[in-house]
Amino acid sequence: MIFEMTIQIRVSDFEKGLYWYKLLLDKEPDFIPHAGFAEWEIIPGSWLQLSEGVPAEGSGPLRFGVENIEELKSRLITLLGVENLEVFSREEVPVKWCTFSDPWENKIGLFEYLDKEEEAKRISSLLGK
Repeated sequence: MIFEMTIQIRVSDFEKGLYWYKLLLDKEPDFIPHAGFAEWEIIPGSWLQLSEGVPAEGSGPLRFGVENIEELKSRLITLLGVENLEVFSREEVPVKWCTFSDPWENKIGLFEYLDKEEEAKRISSLLGK
């Protein structure tokens, strides 16, 4: 039985990466077990690990579900200097989404449910509310 997951992203400059991901996630890491490594629990049982090292080529994107993609898009542009961030949608897809890169070319994405009732159900289910 799988009950938790972690995803690791590597950056060549850990201090700069730590700063960048704290701004992206809008919080301090939940756990820093040793130098060059930090973890955030994104939702219960789902962890993002930031590790100093050579970024993996061709992986991702890691996508985060958000409640307001346009609000977060503005924050990414203003605080993190993300450029050319375009939000996409298609009639047959129940979300809108965007993809961008961190300064180490790790692919990251966001998505927002178009059906806000479905979104509320997902949030409630995942967070036990």
